[in-house]
Amino acid sequence: MARKVILIADPGIDTAFAIALAMNDPNLEVVGLIPCAGNVSAEQATANVMILIAQLDPDKWPRTAAALPVKYAIDGTALHGPGGLGGVSFPVSTKNQYPTADKALVELVRQYPREVSIICLGPMTTLAAAFVRDPDLPAQIDKCVLIGGTHREPGNAGPMSEFHLAVDPDAARKVLSAGMNPTLIPLDVTRKLVLSPTELLELPNPESRTCQFLRQVVPYGIRASSNLYGIEGFHLKDVLAVAALALPGSVSCEPKNVDVETRGELTMGMLVVDDRKSPTSAPNVMLAAGAAVGEIRQWMAHTLKNAP
Repeated sequence: MARKVILIADPGIDTAFAIALAMNDPNLEVVGLIPCAGNVSAEQATANVMILIAQLDPDKWPRTAAALPVKYAIDGTALHGPGGLGGVSFPVSTKNQYPTADKALVELVRQYPREVSIICLGPMTTLAAAFVRDPDLPAQIDKCVLIGGTHREPGNAGPMSEFHLAVDPDAARKVLSAGMNPTLIPLDVTRKLVLSPTELLELPNPESRTCQFLRQVVPYGIRASSNLYGIEGFHLKDVLAVAALALPGSVSCEPKNVDVETRGELTMGMLVVDDRKSPTSAPNVMLAAGAAVGEIRQWMAHTLKNAP
């Protein structure tokens, strides 16, 4: 039976790939696609989620919401383009009134208690707000996978901080200490999955609407990665979070005790990993340490080849 999942997403380019894979993997049932600010503004994230659902047109449309109206000091449009989807304009309808993201998240988890897993592909603000709305919610979540932090590599938002944690470190601290024992995938691991321009532009099923959509949004990311980071290709960071659930064992983890630095001119948002062997440093996350990149790439190719 397919695993029920809720995606929390700030759709940029790699997020679009992750969502497309999740929606087309027969082992996953995406029951919710909840927008959040991050790579783009809250308003744009809400619009981008609607665009993705319309463009991918899954057999069963997931429930969605309106992103919480938060504003972060930094965004990701330099990498993802104006609007977040490679600077490409798509038709979008946002006439309907949607519940707020935290409210929709609580209702979905309560609809499938201890049965639904959460994949958070953006900052953890929405998750933290849902836990404030319903303090018992963490106990109702089956599994939780988070993209965030950096352990053994420099940050991408600061010397020691990764973007998702840096924009809302208080929310990250609340989520990581909620007792869920989530899987946390840091930059050290997400940077391992990079596809070349040829692979990104020659996806395995050129006739499918999914591959046609992804080919439209990825050229901007290829150019931006070359200009910003000197990389020939594009990191599909968020795909690792979907793979962690769709392909059990493809992301290897170690139990760790972690916290988040919420203050500091140079360290705000830093993931602090406590490797001491003491009663005060009991593990609270499964911290990703490696990924079976070859296996994940095969899964991506197979899933996209069979996408409508």
